[in-house]
Amino acid sequence: MNNVHIVTLGCSKNDVDSSMMYSLLNKDKYKMVERPNDADILIVNTCGFIDAAKEESIDTILESVEYKKNGRCKKVLLSGCLAQRYPEELIKEIPEIDGIIGTGNINYINELLDRSLEGDLFIKTDNLNSAYIEGVRKEQVNTTEYVKISEGCNNNCSYCIIPSLRGKNRSRTIEDIYSEVKYLVDKGAREIILIAQNTTDYGIDLYSKYSLSNLIKEISKIKNLKWIRVLYLYPDHFTDDLIEEFKNNDKLIKYVDMPLQHISDNVLKRMNRKTSKDHIIKTLKSLRESVDGIVIRTTFIVGFPGETEDDFKELINFIKDIKFDKLGVFEYSKEEGTSASLLDNQIPDEIKENRKNEIMSIQNEISSEVLSEKINEKLEILIEEKIDGNNYVGRTYMDAPEIDGVTYITSDRDLNIGDFVDVKIIDSLDYDLVGELI
Repeated sequence: MNNVHIVTLGCSKNDVDSSMMYSLLNKDKYKMVERPNDADILIVNTCGFIDAAKEESIDTILESVEYKKNGRCKKVLLSGCLAQRYPEELIKEIPEIDGIIGTGNINYINELLDRSLEGDLFIKTDNLNSAYIEGVRKEQVNTTEYVKISEGCNNNCSYCIIPSLRGKNRSRTIEDIYSEVKYLVDKGAREIILIAQNTTDYGIDLYSKYSLSNLIKEISKIKNLKWIRVLYLYPDHFTDDLIEEFKNNDKLIKYVDMPLQHISDNVLKRMNRKTSKDHIIKTLKSLRESVDGIVIRTTFIVGFPGETEDDFKELINFIKDIKFDKLGVFEYSKEEGTSASLLDNQIPDEIKENRKNEIMSIQNEISSEVLSEKINEKLEILIEEKIDGNNYVGRTYMDAPEIDGVTYITSDRDLNIGDFVDVKIIDSLDYDLVGELI
């Protein structure tokens, strides 16, 4: 029996892939372990989206190969986007690496582990557009679980390398997703987070129409499913049916994660985004007018090639006007293999950093203002952690795990992880809330 540990980096989509690899393991040969120093085989599930993510992946790979020198580890394998993108270069530069598992080859995990233990140094990065592996069920189910509804992306944004690492958009059927969600809920999950590279594109390849609202309607029928959260809702195909679902579906929480990236039509065009300033504003206005209590989260890229001072001021004014509940900013990262890397008027790093800091300073004030308005409100909280004694940490519907804030709670009775409780908000911080149990 060989022990296997997976180190997962990057986004929630990688979390799903790691979980799938664990579930696919031949239990007669391989055993999942929680600590890397107990592993015979270490798999680093890498991220390769932007420079910072690539640097973190490289650092983690270097840390992992040390277990071969100073621990029981026999093999170090790589999976995920960075491994898919630079397989030969990684093996050349870090010869302690024993194999590459491409993003389309998770279903071969046992065969590849066998080959590695037999001494085969392999690179398997084909099958980029492979079908999703259905019927694989997670063994250890948490209160909050991610469910991938499609793989790949058809957007071809000029700054993004993902389509060449994950393939074209391939949606899963509503029936297959329903089956997985029901299994997870039956095993104790209460919050299901639907993810994909672009969730609003869901179903166009299978059903010849954008079908996210239909999917949500179906899984909402599952008994004991409490919250449905959806991430990565691109604005270009945010349908009226979907807005109606946010308005009327009690299980679909009023939280919209919409990566806008910019608001200047000049920049959006150079980014090859399939939307416009007018369409974005119309969609945001419709959401806020139609859905009481809607929380909108977004991300922007600053310093994109050709972003002028006027473009940036337009973005600043837009942020001040809309007052997003949640907002993140990335400095543009020049990625080889993308059309944006060849554009003229590349922006100096110092200007990128200054623009990012200016936006985050503005957003800090907006966030404090938005959260202060929650004081004295009653909110339902999902308990996620006990700090000590009577003190707990939880999340409201307004907060996605790991990327948004939390609520600190004082309770005069014992609470369990996974409980939903009513809390009165008594204070607010820059990005978090403080409450007491009602």
